[in-house]
Amino acid sequence: MKNALITGITGQDGSYLAELLLEKGYNVYGIMRRKSVVDYGNVEHIKDKINFIYADMTDIVSLINAMKISQADEVYNLAAQSFVKTSWEQPIATADIDALGVIHMLEAIRIVKPNARFYQASTSEMFGLVQEMPQSETTPFYPRSPYGVAKLYGHWITKNYRESYNMFACSGILFNHESERRGKEFVTRKITDAVARIKLGVLDRLELGNMDSKRDWGHSKDYVKAMWLMLQQDTPDDYVVATNETRTVREFVETAFSHVGITIEWQGTGVDEIGVDKETGKTLVSVNKAFFRPAEVDILLGDPSKAERNLGWKREIPFSELVKRMVENDLVLVEKEIKISNI
Repeated sequence: MKNALITGITGQDGSYLAELLLEKGYNVYGIMRRKSVVDYGNVEHIKDKINFIYADMTDIVSLINAMKISQADEVYNLAAQSFVKTSWEQPIATADIDALGVIHMLEAIRIVKPNARFYQASTSEMFGLVQEMPQSETTPFYPRSPYGVAKLYGHWITKNYRESYNMFACSGILFNHESERRGKEFVTRKITDAVARIKLGVLDRLELGNMDSKRDWGHSKDYVKAMWLMLQQDTPDDYVVATNETRTVREFVETAFSHVGITIEWQGTGVDEIGVDKETGKTLVSVNKAFFRPAEVDILLGDPSKAERNLGWKREIPFSELVKRMVENDLVLVEKEIKISNI
């Protein structure tokens, strides 16, 4: 039976990965930061099956202790300040966690158990101002946010430890992946939550930023399988994990509303663009320039052929099904809120 240590276990990816590893018979350890109120987040339903260790990515001593306790055979570093907008508001904190946190974890592994296998959660945001289409493992990086820059450090230091210390260290360059467990600060969940509230009559309008931004969207449950597969190979390497499909924020909105029987028609352009209900003519979507990024990433499109070829990985949940699952989940959650407020 293998031991696995997951940082960021209470988040979206951490929870799906924990479920996958438990199904495969692993002893799962998860790192948590100590808070005044214990919050198990997305692993509340399996918390009794996980061994929790209090540690912090900015404190190498605590990470060394976590490695000693877990004796992990596999370490999955999913902890991050992962919201791009917040990285502009907290650039130093983002660097401390997303950049220096990686080398802290790598050093803890090197000191305690150097033969442990390490997975680093890299991101398509490292491509930023894209240099070629689609983006692959050999595409030059050009990050456009403090988050992307910090993640790029984590990506390169992982490669350096692999080459310098012969560590089994991999980076997964994951493109946008969402799910019912995504935080509401992210645009996809913001959309599906708003669609549910509009459908149920508790919200009038959804406000968004750049409607023309294009992203390569997949489901987190598919992507954590790729993480696991990377650490089962004979040799470590880096892989792009994506769908090779791109859609605008506008298309995501249309798809989400279609799942509740509303057809959106667009009027105007730029910050004056609005989305109206085709049947009623009511404005349901509007653009707010406050939600635009200081430096925009216009398009991300990943080429997953290496992961498909070498890992045998394949995306199983298509875009429409991803959006449907998120909308249906938010309808249930909002209905519960309404019932509670009416009691």
